[in-house]
Amino acid sequence: MERAVYSHAVIDQAIGVVVAVGRLTPADAWDLLRETSMCTNTKLRHVAELVVTLGVTGNLVADIREDLARRLSGSD
Repeated sequence: MERAVYSHAVIDQAIGVVVAVGRLTPADAWDLLRETSMCTNTKLRHVAELVVTLGVTGNLVADIREDLARRLSGSD
């Protein structure tokens, strides 16, 4: 149960980062994170953790960064 609460919180935080950076609605940010998770074969919780870390450090692993950038630019 504790892990589920943590995962939900991290995903919500990542949605907030994507909303702020990408100027998307929360629903669109959710879709973007979910699609990035599926296309990069990375668990959604891990994608969310990486995006939250991006908000703090400015760093993001290449495959996730490239997929998010492509999706944010609208060329998916």
